[in-house]
This record gives sequence, structure tokens and C-alpha cells, in this order.
Amino acid sequence: MSSSITLLGAGSWGTALAVHLAEAGRDVTLWAHRPAAVERMRRTRQNAPYLPEVHIPSSVRLTADLEAATAAADLWGVAVPSQHLRSVAERLRFVLRDDVTIVSLAKGIENDTLLTMSQVLEEVLGTEDPQAHIGVLYGPSHAEEVADGRPTTVVAAAPEETVAEQIQAAFMTERLRVYVNTDVIGVEIGGSAKNVLAIAAGIGDGVGYGDNAKAALITRGIAEIRRLGLAMGAKPQTFAGLAGIGDLIVTCMSQHSRNRYLGEQIGRGKTLEEVLDGMEMVAEGVRTTQSIHDLAETYGVEMPITEAVYAILFDGRRPREMVERLMTRSAKHENWLPDALQESRPKS
Repeated sequence: MSSSITLLGAGSWGTALAVHLAEAGRDVTLWAHRPAAVERMRRTRQNAPYLPEVHIPSSVRLTADLEAATAAADLWGVAVPSQHLRSVAERLRFVLRDDVTIVSLAKGIENDTLLTMSQVLEEVLGTEDPQAHIGVLYGPSHAEEVADGRPTTVVAAAPEETVAEQIQAAFMTERLRVYVNTDVIGVEIGGSAKNVLAIAAGIGDGVGYGDNAKAALITRGIAEIRRLGLAMGAKPQTFAGLAGIGDLIVTCMSQHSRNRYLGEQIGRGKTLEEVLDGMEMVAEGVRTTQSIHDLAETYGVEMPITEAVYAILFDGRRPREMVERLMTRSAKHENWLPDALQESRPKS
């Protein structure tokens, strides 16, 4: 187990993990790109506005020096917003060592390239050196609860099982249980696309549709996420796991969910611009909606809920109009899959 961990990105998730792992006895360095933010955290041992009520232990080293931060450990957890990952990875190229394992903690799909976070890291950092391992850590894990030490389970995924097990050992504590998976694309698609469905769930809350609608949304939502994942080569069982239905449930149901909150405000009549202007923290689902919409078109996968969220966010369509469209679609079997995926599915 690696007892030294550097967390790159001092938003809510990076901070929560730093607090949790330090209290579990790990040697933790937390990097933020703004020196002023680091000085404020050093002075107050808090990270407002992200986690204002959480105390940062004195054992957590705080720095804005990327070279010093990365030199402090051979396991780096990258917790910057997904659309900023590439720029941080470009800086990491100059400090990368052969013995480093890099764990993406960001959930999202890069706009334009439509690459997952691990794929962005692979593209920028290169794969010539087999020692430069890359994995991800995803699952139903609100930062507020992890920082507070509430029981949480997540999944560590990497192409090589030994790398996933290394990540598991590094992050697992008595209150943070980590499972292993080698289906990286499935974990990343499930853990990213769920933010789109969380916006949809929030819209339903804002309009006042109730529990029946949300249950249907979660169930049919995981079905369309699974369709996309299968088209991209994922394993179907991944979507019944922590990064699939687990992450989808917590993000659609919780008051902690920024994406659900954003959708709720839109459901109450605000514009996307108005909601974003009033939010301190990043709602990954907005940019992810663009990427998932484009991936669905690229792979020829029907994702009606994602299409509805996209139309509301970017085409100015009204929530009630899009719900009526969803409810009056042509009849389907519950286990419906596109013809290409039906043909490739194992025979029972």
C-alpha cells in the first residue's frame, strides 16, 4: 500500500479525500493551482467555499508548487474539473516519473475530443513507459460525507488488475471501501453520464413530478447509459455496480448533488445562465451533456433522456414539453437494445 498520496486539485472532492486519508494515517499532500487559496487554507485550515465546515488536519501539506507536490508521492490523484484536466496533464508531463501511478478522480467526458479522463491522461502523458500506470476512482461518493467519515464505497478501475489493486490499497480505509474493476470504459461512462441524468432528476423535482417519475428516470436512465457503454465496448455488469446504478441513485436523489440542484432550478423556471451564475462550484453535468449527446450520435445509440436534457439546456426547450415527448415515444420492450448490440449479446 502506498502511504504517501498527492491530490491535485483542491475543490470539494480533492479536499474531502485529503481530509479523509490524512485522518486514516496516510501521508497527504494537497495541491491547488492558486497560491492565494493555499495561503487561506494554511491560515484557516478550511477550504471555503467548497467545504467550509470541514477542518483540514495539520498533517495535510498544502502547496501551490506542482513540482514539490508531485515529488512528495508516487501516487497522484487528479481531482481537477474534467474540462481542465488536459491543461493540468500538460504540466504533469514535465514532472512525470517512471514509478508514478496516476488516478483520475474527475468524472466527465472531454468536449470536442469525446475522450474519457483516463484517455486524456494517456494521450497527453504518452503510453511508451509501461511504468506510468493510469487508473480511475469512481462511485457514489459525495465529498461532504467522505470528509465527515461516513461509510462510502467506490470502485478502482485500471486495465491491469494489479494497478487497480494498488489504487484500492492506497485509498481504502475503515470508512472508504474500495472495489476493483478492470472495465475502465464502463466505469468512466457510467460515472460520467449519471450527471446528465442527475440534471434530469433535478428538473423533475423543480417541476414537481414526484417519486414515480424519478424512479422511472433512474431505471430508464441506467438503460440508456448501458446502451452507450456497450456500444463503446464496456461490460454490461459494470452498470449494475457502484459506478453505474450506485452512482446514478445517489446523484439523482441527494441534496448534496450539484447537478440535481442545477436541474431543480431550471425546473423552477430559471435559465441555465442564471443558475450557473449563482453557483460557486462546478456542475460537471452541463459540459458532460454535450459530450454524451455527441457520443450517442457518434455511436448511433438512442438516448432519449439525454436528448431531452440537451434540448432543455442548449436549445431552450421547456421541461414539460420534453417530458411529454418522452412519455409519448413509440412503445418499446423493457430490455430493448439496438440491433447491433442485440446481435453481439451473448446467448443465454
